[in-house]
Amino acid sequence: MDILQSLFRWIHVVAGIIWIGHLYFFNWVNGPFAATLDGETKKKVVPELMPRALFWFRWGAAYTWVTGVLLLMLVFYHGGTLFDDPSQGWGLSAIIMILVVFASPFIYDAFVKTIGKKNQKVATVVGFILISGIVCLMNEWAGFGYRGYVIHTGTMFGTIMAFNVWFRIWPAQQKIIAAVKGGQAPDAELVAMAGLRSRQNTYFSIPLIWTMINAHTTWASGSKIFLFAVIAIAWFGTMHLYKRAGKVKGF
Repeated sequence: MDILQSLFRWIHVVAGIIWIGHLYFFNWVNGPFAATLDGETKKKVVPELMPRALFWFRWGAAYTWVTGVLLLMLVFYHGGTLFDDPSQGWGLSAIIMILVVFASPFIYDAFVKTIGKKNQKVATVVGFILISGIVCLMNEWAGFGYRGYVIHTGTMFGTIMAFNVWFRIWPAQQKIIAAVKGGQAPDAELVAMAGLRSRQNTYFSIPLIWTMINAHTTWASGSKIFLFAVIAIAWFGTMHLYKRAGKVKGF
């Protein structure tokens, strides 16, 4: 088990660097850069650059998610570190909360298409409340310990992000790249949707990294407020990183 854990962690971290590194490149480097290109330049650059970058982006996401789930099974399900009380057995409440975590992409997708489509600020507040509610249920109802509910919060974020990559961003980008290559204007709705999902993945990624180091943050196990504060601070910090990215200029 130790050998498997080490192997999966190694792949998980390397794949995560590839995935999240490209996510930040798209949002904080390529986005502002692409805005400076004229139509003819985009026609030459986009079909050569984006398929290459998106290859590493989507497969990095896939390997990160798969090895993350394998680690979740090994460390928390098989290793017995999921519950506050180590002697606690698997009850219906725990199974339901795990199903909610893995069903989160579909809940999120419906949420983005309804409330999120009308008002992004309201959607952010409501989303934060929903996340907080899920965390409370994992701890108070299902009996997840600190490390258990923190890692499942990260699993929820990572699963939503991987869903966005494979089922929203990548299909949209294929059509966008084909349109640019053909000298046509890409569908504005597709561009907006892919950009929104990519930005939301960026916002999810910062608190996700915190959840990945949960073994080193047990000093915060006294209250769920710490996790809520981390998410809020991470989102606030990400907003300022976007502002900074827009101010960085080329020579």
